[in-house]
Amino acid sequence: MNARVDFFAHPLAAKVLRHINSAGRAVTDSGLPHTTQELVKIRASQINGCGFCTDMHTKDAAAAGETPLRLNLVAAWREATVFTDAERAALELTEQGTRIADAAGGVGDEAWAEAAKHYDEEQLVALVSLIAVINAYNRINVINRQPAGDYQPGQFG
Repeated sequence: MNARVDFFAHPLAAKVLRHINSAGRAVTDSGLPHTTQELVKIRASQINGCGFCTDMHTKDAAAAGETPLRLNLVAAWREATVFTDAERAALELTEQGTRIADAAGGVGDEAWAEAAKHYDEEQLVALVSLIAVINAYNRINVINRQPAGDYQPGQFG
């Protein structure tokens, strides 16, 4: 399988990705726990069917010490007992924010209130921003048919 366009070599794509990467870096440097950030990126990528991002973020999470058990249960987090209440709230917000078109009202007040119990305003801004950023990456990679499987942890910095 080959990508439709080489986004890593195309000048306009590089410019676009630089801006998205800057937004992602702002989130990475926020007070949102790194573990939560990786879980959010993995779950959104699973929902969107983005193999490239799922590969990248599961490998990065594992390299950072995330357990195989938790990584294997992200897709079934509702039934899993291995996630904290805060992580579960972030995963719910991620699902609703990723599937925004599936609900007439967008993200529900209950999901927001639950997230607000566990995260302060800066962390909520980071969480919302992260959900938007990973969805942007997912869409680029899915549309472009970016192949998955060859990513090495830390490959992009």
